[in-house]
Amino acid sequence: MLANHPLLGPVLALALWTHVMWGWLYATRLPAIVRARMRMDPTLPRGAQMAELPARVRWKADNYNHLMEQPTVFYAVALAMALMGDTSMIDIWLAWAYVAIRVVHSLWQALINDIPKRFALFTLSAVALVALTVRALMLLLG
Repeated sequence: MLANHPLLGPVLALALWTHVMWGWLYATRLPAIVRARMRMDPTLPRGAQMAELPARVRWKADNYNHLMEQPTVFYAVALAMALMGDTSMIDIWLAWAYVAIRVVHSLWQALINDIPKRFALFTLSAVALVALTVRALMLLLG
């Protein structure tokens, strides 16, 4: 039954984490805007005003944006696998590994933002996602 499919856990966990990052983004951005006494000017180029905020504030927004990029492929692949009835433990572990690495990536970017280490985390998550995608194609093609 799809309602209890084990691949839905990682999908919903990453969706929930995205909401956490959204909350963290505004919990830091709004006070920074008030402290800077910024006036929202719609005539400025996209991102110009936010670039005035401290880097530690912008990192949360940057990560939230990243959670709208590659993870969309994860959602599609994991949901496709669930619809195909995949219950392979390796696929479930790959999905959870992807989510766990993305959470660590988020925390790293939001708190430290050492780019070479962040890129290593991104690469690890990408490898897990590519493996999951290849396995989904193999399942589809029989």
